[in-house]
Amino acid sequence: MKILLCPLSDGGYLYPAIAAGRELRRRGHQVGVLARSSAAPGVAEAGLPLLTAEEFGGPRAFSATWWGETGAAQYRAILRAARETQADLLVTSVLCNGALLAAEALDVPVVVVGLSVHLWDYRRGGDGEPHLGRTRESRTLDCRALYTATREEMGLAGRASRWDDPLLGDALLLRGDPELEFPDAELPERVRHVGPLAWEPTPGRTEVEAVGDHLARSGKPVVYVHLGRFFGGRSLWPRLNEAFTGGRFQAVVEQGRSTDPRPAPDADIVLVREPWMGPFVDRAELVLANGTSAPVLSALLRGRPLVLSPNGSEQPLLTGACVRAGVAVRDPKTPSVDLSALLESAWRDEGLRTRARALGARLAAVDSAARAADIVERVAQASATPKENHEYAISRPR
Repeated sequence: MKILLCPLSDGGYLYPAIAAGRELRRRGHQVGVLARSSAAPGVAEAGLPLLTAEEFGGPRAFSATWWGETGAAQYRAILRAARETQADLLVTSVLCNGALLAAEALDVPVVVVGLSVHLWDYRRGGDGEPHLGRTRESRTLDCRALYTATREEMGLAGRASRWDDPLLGDALLLRGDPELEFPDAELPERVRHVGPLAWEPTPGRTEVEAVGDHLARSGKPVVYVHLGRFFGGRSLWPRLNEAFTGGRFQAVVEQGRSTDPRPAPDADIVLVREPWMGPFVDRAELVLANGTSAPVLSALLRGRPLVLSPNGSEQPLLTGACVRAGVAVRDPKTPSVDLSALLESAWRDEGLRTRARALGARLAAVDSAARAADIVERVAQASATPKENHEYAISRPR
């Protein structure tokens, strides 16, 4: 089977797709990756061939920053790349409307790699779920409206979608644990938990040693800080500087997708920007993040408790799930709450650490790449579309 991975090119989306793709390649399938040229080093290390998005007319179409505005460009790029590779199946990221529409136009199955938690409406239940941010209903309606608008822009509005809920594709893979979903809520039938799909490029030894030497000189407990997008919220930098200047802890701060870093000259902060985080999380006692899937999963897989300070997107939803599971505390971001005191409290909470280790052990015990590959293969086998009916089947070798 020929499989085209066409996720968003940001590491938090690309790396889980690569984890699944490597297992599919091990099973004998042909797997290629459509991604921005900036992803080339990671894709090359994974041993998968790269088709650059720029070559296919989608320089912005695979950026998480622009996901809501580039569905049409993404659709056209995937369509061209799938035709060139004669792909039998697409593997994409959640929020990739262009990939869903390309799969529909080509009449091939598409598997969506999701986040740690389900973003949209449950099939049933979950009525008592508290909302730190937007409601599931609001998020679902907006995402479907954006999908519909892109569908109309691409001239596909006149044909019926083959899915009752197109956002899920033929299968949507959640990378978390059932405990992170609201109790007694029922997921849609095409949604499956597969585990973390953990993969990242090999850390640079020089960079790891340099940071390690710096941390050793201080000797203070380490907090790994991973900053996601602010979504119009307040920057954490003023509070980071206050918490890590003359206090108990020192920090390794991964800029992630944040902008305008402002570490104070006297703060116990090492600022990094790396395509991996594992060795830094290994050195840390705590992980402070906005509540995006990649740092949350990295922390849990290493048994590290979390302090989460959410802004937008899935951040409030995943934060609520982690707090409910007892593996994180939430930063209320109010003037009366001192961040250093919150870190101190979480650091001393053995129950928090014990639960983080237990949930992380469950996640680590799952062969998530194999589980994802099993689902991809089942989706392909269940596809009712004969290959000769694919749009580009005439040129496909038999």
